[in-house]
Amino acid sequence: MSRALWLAISVSLLTVAGCKKAPPPEQPPAEQAAPAATSAAPSAELSAEDKAAIFASIDNIERLPGDMDEDSWRKPSEVLMFLQVRPGMKVVDYLAAGGYYTELLSRVVGPDGQVIAYNNPEYLKFSGEKPKQRYGNDRLPNVVQLTTPPEEAPFEPNSLDAALFVMSYHDLHWKAKDGSWPNTDPAQALAKLVPALKPGATVVVLDHVAAAGADPAVSVDALHRMDPAIIKRDFETAGLTFDAESKAFANVEDDHTKPVFDPAVRHKTDQVMYRFKKPS
Repeated sequence: MSRALWLAISVSLLTVAGCKKAPPPEQPPAEQAAPAATSAAPSAELSAEDKAAIFASIDNIERLPGDMDEDSWRKPSEVLMFLQVRPGMKVVDYLAAGGYYTELLSRVVGPDGQVIAYNNPEYLKFSGEKPKQRYGNDRLPNVVQLTTPPEEAPFEPNSLDAALFVMSYHDLHWKAKDGSWPNTDPAQALAKLVPALKPGATVVVLDHVAAAGADPAVSVDALHRMDPAIIKRDFETAGLTFDAESKAFANVEDDHTKPVFDPAVRHKTDQVMYRFKKPS
């Protein structure tokens, strides 16, 4: 079905959610009680209403200025559909940085859902004023900001329906030679996250591809890339099941030798997108 038809559906189903900003809550988001957790994540298949919520979020005119300019290379519809996110979910945007995806997720999950914008202190510092612009004045009242080292993240057990890593997982492997980044144990970070996922929960990891067999201690520091086999190994070792791969960001013209910030490949690197599930 065409996007135009989905948007027509969104008008009839989500006129309020897609066009108007929800009124601010009586308390700041960080002080709100989280929505009551259910015992398992919803089933994977997205309904027409779920897809309409995704498209309405992407096309919402109240998005932060500049975000829509990034849609062409970020491909949010592909990412959010692959994540299988829907209204009412509780989701973590892992190492969310300035919150481009946090805002989109916020409007998809709606007032009955919640999004955790998780950053470590370094990611938050790197993001500058963007989080304040995005979340200030209760602009996204269902978003809770969480800032802590990954090994200490206090996620509530059995509370999350989904988790999203966008160009961020490789940084858990980063061993910066210049000391500009804290050494993190990826296994310990995932050991904090996985128990917080409900049975059946979805995890999507999107990241820059390094050459097969590349040592992440080298490829991440030099190029900010990872061998996809390491991503798959890490998440399966942490207790998740590999579910699917999307080729939405594949680029066969990228030879995996250039840093991701090189103008020749900026915003068009070869990228892998994996989906994992927590066993029910």
